[in-house]
Amino acid sequence: MMPTDKMADIQLLLLDVDGVLTDGSVIYADTGAEIKTFNVRDGLGLRLLMKAGVQVGIITGRQSRALDMRCRDLGIDLVFQGVKDKLRVFNTILAKTKISAGLTAFMGDDLPDLSVYNAVGLFLTVSDAPFDLLSRAHGITTAGGGHGAVREVCEEILKAKGLWEKTVQGFLT
Repeated sequence: MMPTDKMADIQLLLLDVDGVLTDGSVIYADTGAEIKTFNVRDGLGLRLLMKAGVQVGIITGRQSRALDMRCRDLGIDLVFQGVKDKLRVFNTILAKTKISAGLTAFMGDDLPDLSVYNAVGLFLTVSDAPFDLLSRAHGITTAGGGHGAVREVCEEILKAKGLWEKTVQGFLT
């Protein structure tokens, strides 16, 4: 269930990582390296959204080299890791991008993400989020975190902006 009326105005999509871009699992290799699994469809959705002029950023409480590599691969420059105060970083991003909170969507999956709830124009969550997020979210994906939920949001934003069919047509030529 997505609020398509509000999605047409979105100019900035901010994402938490673990539980949104990933399924929330944390895997450590014997070397101590943290391993993350990202969904390629989410990645394509983010690229299509950015190509359409919507900015994308990351606000996450964890620090990960795997995330650095994924963001570099996708061309996401607004990356804030190891964040303790997501609302403060949210406001920093708004000041940097000159985009108002009302034109911003934030997608989170757990309690620390609620800190931006009252500030953001559109608060989205994944279907497997805890009740406290599900009951407050403006929109809930049908997919769980790391399983295409971000792609779902990207498509809904592009559809609300009237850009989805043109995007699909671009792959038919």
